[in-house]
Amino acid sequence: MLTINDFLDKVKPVTIDGILDEEYEIARTLYRTQGGNPVVMKGKRTKFYIAGNLVSTRQALLKAAFVNNDEELYVKLNSTPLSIQQSFEMHNFSDYYVKTPLKLSELGFCKFYEKDGGWYINSGIIVTKINNSYNASIHRLMLIDEKRMTLRIVPRHLYYAYTRAKEKGEELPITILLGNHPLYLLLASNSPPLGIYEFTYLPIFLNKKAMAANSPLYGNLIPLGSSVVIEARITLNETEEGPYVDALMTYDSKRMQPVIEIDEIWVSMKQPLYLHALLPGGYEHAFLMGTPREASIWYSVSKVVPKVHKVRLTPASGGWLHAIISITKNHDGDGKNAIMAAFAGHPSLKHVVVVDDDIDPDDISQVEWAIATRFQAHRGLVIINEARGSTLDPSSIDGKTSKMGIDATVPVKEREKYRRGVIPGA
Repeated sequence: MLTINDFLDKVKPVTIDGILDEEYEIARTLYRTQGGNPVVMKGKRTKFYIAGNLVSTRQALLKAAFVNNDEELYVKLNSTPLSIQQSFEMHNFSDYYVKTPLKLSELGFCKFYEKDGGWYINSGIIVTKINNSYNASIHRLMLIDEKRMTLRIVPRHLYYAYTRAKEKGEELPITILLGNHPLYLLLASNSPPLGIYEFTYLPIFLNKKAMAANSPLYGNLIPLGSSVVIEARITLNETEEGPYVDALMTYDSKRMQPVIEIDEIWVSMKQPLYLHALLPGGYEHAFLMGTPREASIWYSVSKVVPKVHKVRLTPASGGWLHAIISITKNHDGDGKNAIMAAFAGHPSLKHVVVVDDDIDPDDISQVEWAIATRFQAHRGLVIINEARGSTLDPSSIDGKTSKMGIDATVPVKEREKYRRGVIPGA
């Protein structure tokens, strides 16, 4: 069983003194401390601890996933999961959770940015049954009152389940998980094909079956360990949701979204109880959202070049729009092949820079140096107009964008001409 408590015990979080206001003060603290150790805070409106910046560094993310390096993580994210029956060791839900009369407003809702449309929880995992399988995905949840929330639901698998129920005039039973181990968040950020349950990847990371239970009211299959489990329904009613700052630090607009009605709230018997606040547009947001896409890019590009050394979706692009990829190449066309494979591996990708293996994608100054000294637009620039991109990009038009690739690799027969100077011992 994975709990946020277990993860915090391993990573030496910083405890913030005093009581923080969930209106902006939590967000300010997360912003100022991201890129370091996780933080543990106490809010004004909840009796539980609020943890944040759990995986705002790559090393923390690797630790959360029980892997030693990027490639090991990418391989596991691209693996074929086991069946549901082979993935889980079933337990009784009531042995781990107790029903509570808590109000929604006591569960760590925050206001993060000045124009937020309301109070938000933004790292809740929603689990629902789809056909003979389940789906787990992360959705922002905006507080309406003590029994209702609304959510942002985009046209993916939960939307598919919701629209199918709506067509029948039915509400969609869901289970919401709050206060999750970062590995649960990472897997819920992944997008396997419809019918593959995201949490069937857990045994690949744990090297054993994951402890699980059926939720108490709706019987949804959930991994054990979340701090709070909410049984609820996505109803046929809608209300206005937003504005909300998304991964690119821009405001997502107001729109009509479904209303969630709460039926039961259960809390873990494991104490102390930790909730989780995710800074929208922060490092942790970029790592959780972007890492599964890095894995997809790595897998795609690895098919067309001899070796992929690093893939980085940059934090400034929300871990979403810009990629830097270092490769070993055998032919001068490998750089362009890598560009096209990257776009195929992550359709939302907007700009990609491909560099040689002597350039570190984590060092932007090295990447800029490679562009300055190894790139010529007439031979290394790839532009694709009117391609499907990301709706998060405010400069896109109806989700269509121009994509650009920069091949900043050295011509195979001229490596010495482009060699970077090295100071011995430096």
